[in-house]
Amino acid sequence: MLGIGLWALMLAGSAVVHYYLWIRLVRDTTRPRTTARRLATPVVVLSALLAPATRMLTPLFDPSDGGGGRFLAWPGYTLIGVLLYLLLALAVLELPRALLLRGWRRSAGQQAGPAPVRVPVTAAAAPEAATPEAATPEAAAAPVPAAAEPEPAAPGEEDRLLLGRRLFLGRAVGTVAGVTALGTTGYGMSSALGDPLVTRVPVTLSKVNPRLAGLRIAVVSDIHLGPLLGRAHTERIVRMVNGLQADLVTIVGDLADGTASQLGPAARPLKALESRYGNFFVTGNHEYLYDGVEDWLDEMRNVGVRPLVNERVEIRHNGAYLDLAGVEDLAGEEFGRGPDLGRALGGRDLSRPVVLLAHQPVFADEAARHGVDLQLSGHTHGGQMFPLTAVTSLANPVNSGLGRVEDTQVYVTNGAGFFGPPVRVGAPAEITLLELRSPLPV
Repeated sequence: MLGIGLWALMLAGSAVVHYYLWIRLVRDTTRPRTTARRLATPVVVLSALLAPATRMLTPLFDPSDGGGGRFLAWPGYTLIGVLLYLLLALAVLELPRALLLRGWRRSAGQQAGPAPVRVPVTAAAAPEAATPEAATPEAAAAPVPAAAEPEPAAPGEEDRLLLGRRLFLGRAVGTVAGVTALGTTGYGMSSALGDPLVTRVPVTLSKVNPRLAGLRIAVVSDIHLGPLLGRAHTERIVRMVNGLQADLVTIVGDLADGTASQLGPAARPLKALESRYGNFFVTGNHEYLYDGVEDWLDEMRNVGVRPLVNERVEIRHNGAYLDLAGVEDLAGEEFGRGPDLGRALGGRDLSRPVVLLAHQPVFADEAARHGVDLQLSGHTHGGQMFPLTAVTSLANPVNSGLGRVEDTQVYVTNGAGFFGPPVRVGAPAEITLLELRSPLPV
C-alpha cells in the first residue's frame, strides 16, 4: 500500500500538471467568462483528482475478474496514459508556439508605429486661420488652455488581430496535442491488449556442449493479473507458450497485483502449461506488495509450476546437464526474505552452465560475481510507454533484450502484460523462446 506522504506528493504533482494543462487547453483556447471556459475548468479539476485516485484507491477494491476494481482502473489508468502523451505533445509544441507569438508581436509593433496624439486647436495656435467670427471681442476674451493633454487612443486593429491570432494558435495547439495523445494512446492500447509477440533468441554459452545445444527455454514475465487482466489473459499466454514446444517454461516474477485468494482463480490456467522438463517460477517485487507471498508460492505449486526460492534444479538434456537456479526478488529484503545466491548456487559443479531466474536486471552484478552464465529477468517492461523507455534504460544494466554484465549474459523480456495504463508504445508485450547454442561445432 502507498504511504500518506506519497499520496500527498501524487496529489501535489497532479495539481501542478493539471494547472499547466488548464493554461494550454482552457485559458489559451477560450475567452474569459464564456460557457466553454466554465464547463472545461471543472473537467480539468476532475481529471486532477481521478489520476492520482486511481493509483491510490484501486488496490482497496477487489481486483478479481468479477471485482469492483475494474470500474475505477479502466477509466483511471486509461486517463493516465492520455495525460502522459498530452503533456509530451504540448511540451514539443512549446517552442514553435513561442516563436510564432514572438514573430506576431514584433510584426504588430512595427506596423503600429507611434500612436497619434490629437491636440485641440486654439486661436493663438492658428491666427492666420481665424475666421471673422473668431476676431470678435467675445472670442478674443475666451480663455486659452495652458497646455494640450493627449487623448488616449482606442485599441488598434493590430491589437485585436494579435488577440485573435493568440486564440487561434491556442486552439490549434490544443487540437494537435489532443489528437496526438488520443491517437497514441489508442495505438498503445491495441498493442497492450493484443497477443504478445513471440521473440526467438539464440544464446551462445561457453559451457554449453553440443549435446546440450538446442535446449529451448520459454521466458514469461510481468503478467500482472489484476483488475485489467484476468483469467482470459492467462489462458492466452498458456496457449501461446504451449505452441512453442519449449523444454523449460520460466515465469520470472510479477505474476499478479493482488493476493492469491483474490487472483488465484485467474492464474489457474497455468496448470495447462506444457514443457519437457518442467515449469518454474520466481517472485517479483509485486508479489511482496500484498500480504501473503507464501500463498502465491503455494498457488504455483498447486498448478504444477515449481517456485525456485533461492534454490536450483538439475536439468538433464541429451545426457548433458544444466543448472537452473532461482532467487527471491530484492523487494523481499524488506520482509526478511530476498535473494540468496550463496544458498542457490553453493556446492554446484562449476563445469556446468548455470541459468539464473532473477526478476530484476540490476541483480546481474551479483550474478556475475557468482559466475552465472545467463540471467533471465523481467521487471522493466522494456519501458512500456515511450519516452519512459529512456528512464528504464538509465536505471538498468539491460533494459530489454540480450545484453551482458561482465561475463554474465542477461536477457530481459518486455513482459507479457502491463502495469498501470493499458498502453504499450515502443515496447510491445512479448513471450520469448531462448535456444541455447554451443560455441563448439556439433
